Amino acid sequence: MVEVRPADELPPGRVPLALTSTPTKRGKPPRHFADLAPEEQVAAVTELGEKPFRAKQLATHYYSHLSVDAAEMTDLPQASRDALVAGLFPPLLTPVRTLEADAGTTVKTLWHLYDGVKVESVLMRYPGRATLCVSSQAGCGMACPFCATGQLGLTRNLSTAEVVEQVRSAARSLADGEIAGGPGRLSNVVFMGMGEPLANYRTVLNAVRRFVAPAPEGLGISARNVTVSTVGLVPAMRRLAGEGIPVTLALSLHAPDDELRNELVPINTRWSVDETLDAARGYFEATGRRVSIEYALIKDMNDHAWRADLLGEKLTARGRGWVHVNPIPLNPTPGSIWTASEREVEDEFVARLRGHGIPTTVRDTRGSDIDGACGQLAAEEAP
Repeated sequence: MVEVRPADELPPGRVPLALTSTPTKRGKPPRHFADLAPEEQVAAVTELGEKPFRAKQLATHYYSHLSVDAAEMTDLPQASRDALVAGLFPPLLTPVRTLEADAGTTVKTLWHLYDGVKVESVLMRYPGRATLCVSSQAGCGMACPFCATGQLGLTRNLSTAEVVEQVRSAARSLADGEIAGGPGRLSNVVFMGMGEPLANYRTVLNAVRRFVAPAPEGLGISARNVTVSTVGLVPAMRRLAGEGIPVTLALSLHAPDDELRNELVPINTRWSVDETLDAARGYFEATGRRVSIEYALIKDMNDHAWRADLLGEKLTARGRGWVHVNPIPLNPTPGSIWTASEREVEDEFVARLRGHGIPTTVRDTRGSDIDGACGQLAAEEAP
């Protein structure tokens, strides 16, 4: 538990926060093929009475053909395929609601997991690429007050297979031409859905390994096209820098000063803005990958010109060419006091950052008409 200031010490109009990172205890998801490393897949297949080479056949069907349907595995004997699918491909995600926007090129799916827990993923198709935003936890324990998922609290961590299945399902939908624009390929994965990815470190790293491994051991997605976001879990950021997988690190900063960031991102009371930026710079030095700074622009809260200048100064003090800033117009949640900045304020914020020599791009916000902020569909269905 991280302590934050009592309500009677907060400035007028600010809300008290409580931060918890302890998930509700629930049963472990059933073992799935995607949970297993290649050598574990061989062991699992032999445990089911099959020859070891069946593991590679299953991997080819799963990662190359994106299939979990026994009827499509025609290179396996009927009895074998039925037993292997029953034993290694339990259904983990069930779609319960799907919403479309942007002429069908943005598709948001609410999933129920095996235990009824709800998570969301969003598939966004652009000219030349397709990106899936995945969830790594059901809910989130970081308690950022402007975030729909943060308002839900943390239910539990997802398993490796529950994350990978979000990606396989989206990739299959694209391959089958179910998304506007005809058949295509999933090219990018971003851990910017529900949850704090680095608070579920082992699962996220295992899932990333499945994404980037070449077929048939994985999906063959370039590590440079995988983005892992964090609100600033400094030890985990440092650990990720040493993994040797050059994914993009996205730091959700949202304020350049500790006074405000303590309120917007409560984990900042444990690791300050400067400590967090130092860890981000360290990630760049270890991997050579430019870090993205995510900054949700909130009206009259963090969008002041002086804060843009302060952010620019702190970033340039750590060198040039190592960082890119993505200001994000806030996608407000129903009943929230938080709302997006005015356009002219946004423009001034961007201009100030660019004046410091910081590459800055306002992030394209998709799905505002389909409860685009992660957690909104799950919140609507909460009992």
